[in-house]
Amino acid sequence: MRNRIPTVVLTGVLLAAELAAASPKPLPADVGPGRIAWFDITTKNLAQSKDFYGQLFDWQFAPVQGGGDQTAEIVSKGTSIGTLRVAEGAISPFNGVVYVQVNDLPAACKKAKDLGATIVPGFPFDLPGGTGAIALLTDPSGHPLGMYSRTPLPPANPKK
Repeated sequence: MRNRIPTVVLTGVLLAAELAAASPKPLPADVGPGRIAWFDITTKNLAQSKDFYGQLFDWQFAPVQGGGDQTAEIVSKGTSIGTLRVAEGAISPFNGVVYVQVNDLPAACKKAKDLGATIVPGFPFDLPGGTGAIALLTDPSGHPLGMYSRTPLPPANPKK
């Protein structure tokens, strides 16, 4: 499990970097709370996976600034829906993260912790450009899950 957490953290950091590196974008689609807002698919062979998923789902792929030949944004019917990225190391059932949209990220993190989840260190954090905030957690069985809010985190209370 310890080896999986850095991969999950890296996924979140890469997602944030993708959003920061690009020119200002509109907010991602508002899919509504409890629905899938974004996902990552990891692969050993980016070109082969682009061909497979492109033919299977009619997805298009856009370059990710700074992603080189390691990452591609998945576009379906003109809407960005996720990323396809080269895995670091072996592919496991835990590669790839689904991000579920929530209205209140701090409250959702607290609820997840109360239910036995572990928030991955370094999360939650705001995405660049005011496009929202994300958190990564591992559920009580150890499976990673992302949460996304279209609203940035509230400012931290200054310590007195």
